[in-house]
Amino acid sequence: MSTFIPSASEVRNDWYVLDAEGQILGRLATRAAMVLMGKHKPDYTPFLKTGDHVVVINAAKAVLTGAKEGDKTYYRHTQYPGGLKATTAKDMRSDFPQRLVENAVYRMLPKNKLGRQLRSRLKVYAGAEHPHEAQEPKPMALPAR
Repeated sequence: MSTFIPSASEVRNDWYVLDAEGQILGRLATRAAMVLMGKHKPDYTPFLKTGDHVVVINAAKAVLTGAKEGDKTYYRHTQYPGGLKATTAKDMRSDFPQRLVENAVYRMLPKNKLGRQLRSRLKVYAGAEHPHEAQEPKPMALPAR
């Protein structure tokens, strides 16, 4: 028997909505990353985009456990000498709440060309409103906290 590899016409991409309100950030991010990669489907193929689109709403209300709100630090570099910038999770939540979820999910995706393509399938919104109603996204249940 040969290995089944789906063709591009056989791959069906759905849309899912994840509500981050009251959910633990890491658990939410792992669920979103699994759906983006397509690991929830029986025809998962590591080198193809078999995953679905994910819309995360209420990103500002995601929960960080323990003391991570003040202790967790995100680093970025400006590419200039001495350009290392540090931001705590508390500051990032107040300035750009959707980046908390985006960073958590992006860092769980593959670090290659496919991972960069999968990033475009993730849509994160700080509030409950989103412009993707036309795609008729399915609500995705997460385990209760």
